[in-house]
Amino acid sequence: MAGFCFLDKEIMTESVKYLLDESRMPKSWYNLVADLPTPPPPVLHPGTLQPIGPDDLAPLFPRSLIQQEVSTEREIEIPEPVRDIYRQWRPTPLYRARRLEKALGTPARIYYKYEGVSPAGSHKPNTAVAQAFYNREAGIKRIATETGAGQWGSSLAFAGALFGIEVQVFMVRVSYQQKPYRRALMETYGARCVASPSEETACGRAILAQRPDHPGSLGIAISEAVEVAAQRDDTKYALGSVLNHVLLHQTVVGLESMAQLEMAGDYPDVIVACTGGGSNFAGIAFPFIGAQLRGGQRVRIVAIEPAACPTLTRGPYAYDFGDTAHLTPLTKMHTLGSTFTPPGFHAGGLRYHGMAPLVSHVKELGLIEARAYHQLSCFEAGVLFARVEGILPAPEANHAVKGAIDEALRCKEEGISRAILFNLCGHGHFDMQAYMDYFAGKLTDQSYDEAELAMALSGLPSVTAA
Repeated sequence: MAGFCFLDKEIMTESVKYLLDESRMPKSWYNLVADLPTPPPPVLHPGTLQPIGPDDLAPLFPRSLIQQEVSTEREIEIPEPVRDIYRQWRPTPLYRARRLEKALGTPARIYYKYEGVSPAGSHKPNTAVAQAFYNREAGIKRIATETGAGQWGSSLAFAGALFGIEVQVFMVRVSYQQKPYRRALMETYGARCVASPSEETACGRAILAQRPDHPGSLGIAISEAVEVAAQRDDTKYALGSVLNHVLLHQTVVGLESMAQLEMAGDYPDVIVACTGGGSNFAGIAFPFIGAQLRGGQRVRIVAIEPAACPTLTRGPYAYDFGDTAHLTPLTKMHTLGSTFTPPGFHAGGLRYHGMAPLVSHVKELGLIEARAYHQLSCFEAGVLFARVEGILPAPEANHAVKGAIDEALRCKEEGISRAILFNLCGHGHFDMQAYMDYFAGKLTDQSYDEAELAMALSGLPSVTAA
């Protein structure tokens, strides 16, 4: 019939998606700490350099989240009110990227877990809903937070609306300007969004006094949110990545993937995910790392980060502050220095100076590897993926797509069929300006300032403990 194009019979007849029934959604989050051969280094008080206790974190977080932060239990039950909300989009689908495989001419079996089906369009509601629930249970009326690309801010705004909590978001200024629709989504959910650095905090005013056109950074936005939370008894702070309890909440991604791959009769040889603070990476990878540590099949785990902010591949493993104003405790992590400001590339969710301490720890244990890419090659990969699979990835997720494609081409070169799993952690529907700039040739492969990096690293705290 003229005007119609039929796909190859092979593609039409083989499964491309694996769906779990709601009844099979995980009932507990998985805690990797329980299976590690050596525990992660302690979090230190910046004044005493001694391990902090729950009381030190009480001004910022409700007690339940503090307990999860320090827990060594393998499983932590997901409260039923959280699971009830999860059911709106979870379990998320696992896809077999058969058309991408064919386009690449690879013998690899490529799977992707698609988190863009959540109301906010990414994996971030997995922890936003949980954190809002625990804050509501503690009687908290207001939460202050930061956001890079806006994925986290919009997710917490969504969760705040569900639980009747006021949300204030400090959005990194360069992303605030680049991504107005993310800001509009936050405001639609009822949150207040402010460009950071701002005039609303002492930290923000001090930075603007030195540089009025400062593009902002996640470290600065964290400082502003922490400052606001510490000033009011009715306000707590929420973080969208980095901390142990945040990574914990994201493990629903990997736990569901395990069950779905079992449906497909497969198991990953390689897992790929983009990394900024570490939450989506931990979500897909930690359950598989845990299974391996308990005697299961060995899996190569590849963390993909931006070359313009190469925390894992360039940053030393050292104690550092999580924020620019040094209001947070000291954690041992791969870091570029708390005062480092990455250039304003479009993957705003990956522009953080540090890596999650737990992700950094497993990197030191040799359980994962890391790779850094420039943004043009990542956008090229994302466009190819969109044209063959139909889903437009967020700029952050393009890094995972690029990593998976490289692994698939490696299979092609070696003539080996491996199963590759990657986390497509969010869609790019609010990032169309980035794609327009890419097609117009306006995007460039940005590089960080070596002198600024050296200066930031020279300011790392002197810690001999741990």
